[in-house]
Amino acid sequence: MDVLARFNSGKLWDFKGGIHPPECKSQSNQKPIRRAKLVDHFYIPVIQHAGEAGNLLVNVGDYVFKGQPLTQGDGLRALPVHASTSGFIRAIAPYASAHPSGLMTRCVHLEADGQDQWGERHPLDDFLTQTPEKLIEKLYQAGVAGLGGAVFPTAAKLHSAEKQVKLLIINGAECEPYITCDDRLMRDYADEIIEGTRILRYILRPEKVVIAVEDNKPEAVKALRDVLQGANDIDIRVIPTKYPSGAAKQLIQILTGMEVPSGQRSSSIGVLMQNVATAFAVKRAIMDDEPLIERVVTLTGDKVGHKGNYWVRLGTPIYSLLQQVDYQYDERFPVFMGGPMMGFILPDLKAPVTKMTNCLLAPDHFEYAPPASEQSCIRCSACSDACPVNLMPQQLYWFARSEDHEKSEQYALRDCIECGLCAYVCPSHIPLIQYFRQEKAKIWEIQQKAKQAEEAKQRFEARQARLAHEEQERKARAQKAMEARRQEMKTEQGVDPVQAALERLKAKKTDTAHSEKLAIKTIVTEKGEVLPDNSDIMAQRKARRLARQQQTENSHDSPSETRQESKSTDNKSAVAAAIARAKAKKAAKASSAEEKNEISSNDTQSVGSETEPVAENPRKAAIAAAIARAKAKKAAQASSAVEKDEISSGDTLSVGSETEPVAEDPRKAAIAAAIARAKAKKAAQASSAVEKEGVSSEGKTTEAVDNSAPSAEDPRKAAIAAAIARAKAKKAAQANNHDA
Repeated sequence: MDVLARFNSGKLWDFKGGIHPPECKSQSNQKPIRRAKLVDHFYIPVIQHAGEAGNLLVNVGDYVFKGQPLTQGDGLRALPVHASTSGFIRAIAPYASAHPSGLMTRCVHLEADGQDQWGERHPLDDFLTQTPEKLIEKLYQAGVAGLGGAVFPTAAKLHSAEKQVKLLIINGAECEPYITCDDRLMRDYADEIIEGTRILRYILRPEKVVIAVEDNKPEAVKALRDVLQGANDIDIRVIPTKYPSGAAKQLIQILTGMEVPSGQRSSSIGVLMQNVATAFAVKRAIMDDEPLIERVVTLTGDKVGHKGNYWVRLGTPIYSLLQQVDYQYDERFPVFMGGPMMGFILPDLKAPVTKMTNCLLAPDHFEYAPPASEQSCIRCSACSDACPVNLMPQQLYWFARSEDHEKSEQYALRDCIECGLCAYVCPSHIPLIQYFRQEKAKIWEIQQKAKQAEEAKQRFEARQARLAHEEQERKARAQKAMEARRQEMKTEQGVDPVQAALERLKAKKTDTAHSEKLAIKTIVTEKGEVLPDNSDIMAQRKARRLARQQQTENSHDSPSETRQESKSTDNKSAVAAAIARAKAKKAAKASSAEEKNEISSNDTQSVGSETEPVAENPRKAAIAAAIARAKAKKAAQASSAVEKDEISSGDTLSVGSETEPVAEDPRKAAIAAAIARAKAKKAAQASSAVEKEGVSSEGKTTEAVDNSAPSAEDPRKAAIAAAIARAKAKKAAQANNHDA
């Protein structure tokens, strides 16, 4: 028989284990649901469901309206959260979380402005005018999650089970002690629950829909049947009261007698389950366009003055909520979030109310006793007898303590529904449920890391495959272009250029290999050592060095006509300088003789065949002689520099019409220049003596150089000639240096 046949039989089955703890529900289910007062500050966690957090849409300082989305996810598992009222965003920072670990969680701090003003809404009169896909998207945008405790995103759950559901179960069992929020919701809002159930039926298109309620809630059953008024589209099934009959797998087993396979979802057998509070939230989201910003919370326990069920905005600090119901704080007694079986102690009362907060239990000493000290397991099997999913808690306990994750998975720890029965019946007071939760968290973390590693590996392999494909395509394009170019060049020139290039490359490689082979010669010494033979390299270096030396010598000894002409010009300049110094010396002697002999100015001085008048004033002649001596000294210095330069031995010195050989050694020329400077100095001294005596005389001197050189009639002319000779010598020296 399939699931529908079993359900239609009308029979109720039972599940293994389970207990009947004290219900304690009458404390809070006697009054209708009331509305809690709005607080001034809300702390809205960005993640309040089983899934991932969305991306923030607001910044600090922004003004938001009631119901405005604060986050937006990228998929159905990343539910958005919404502003619980209108006001300003004061901070986005970590805040105390409603979690047994007590860790901080990221929250949006909203300061209410007291207006409680809605943003823009678009209510829907008839949901039948919309497609199921649009309704699922609207549920996602409204942030609807399972309000029975698991807070699994409703849109994702409906989308994954679409076209697979034969039986839709609306869970109104609410089996845990103290909790009555679903009971009062069915009593006070039965019509909206029925409407939300019909919306779910329209989306999933199941063959049967049933609302299951425990038999300890007769008022809720009556309210639902009154709304249906005999309609047969939705069945009402009353089941026996037994804990944990409200668990999804156990309720399916009660109604159909079928067990959900281990590790699979209920949709695998054609069944989907939603909580009555979730059905109510579906109706508000679709028909009224109200996102999930509040839920019913049971406030109970002897420490609570005004017990009951309240509409509470998400993000309300728990301590502020408890103060509204006259909570009597006592540090000896904790506050539980959830019931006594599956709930946990809140580590910080500043934590906010979230989508999974269905009950806040504040017991006193009559209801709560400090947990007894843990003792050793006595292997009594009480935990196994009470387990509703046929597990072996005593074995899982040892695996969890030793962190044997592989064994824990083999013994189906994932099937544990964390009902708390094993710890409730344990005579050794072992907190088994805590061990199991910790072990589940560790296994989940390991699996997540393995999943991330596998995803990273897949991304890497995909990237490598993509790069390889792109490389192949690039090579194919290059090969195609090369073939086209080869064909074109072969057609034009008749030679394959690629083949020719390959042959050249091959020849080059061969030469390189041969040279490398030659370079690796070795020799063996007398001691047997193997050393590299560098004789070839040294011979090559010596040859290069000799070639450079030969080139240098050739450049110096080159008998080029240009160099000979340059040297000839330099020698002639040196000869001219020597002649100038001789004339200056003769002029000085002549001046001295004139001053001593007082020769009249009317006489004439003849040199060779030319005659010029002698200076009429002896003082002027003395001054001219001094000027000539200074110029002669400068000419001697310039001549000394010129004489140090290269003067070839083959040059000749011409004086007048006769020629004499020039000294072959430059040192001789320097000596001659020194002699000329000494004579010029003596002449200057003689001239100075004449000036002091104040002798005025006129004289004449007749000198001949080889019977053909002209005699200097005026010392000034001799000085001028010496200056011209020095200038020529200087130019010749510069030209010689440039050629060298």
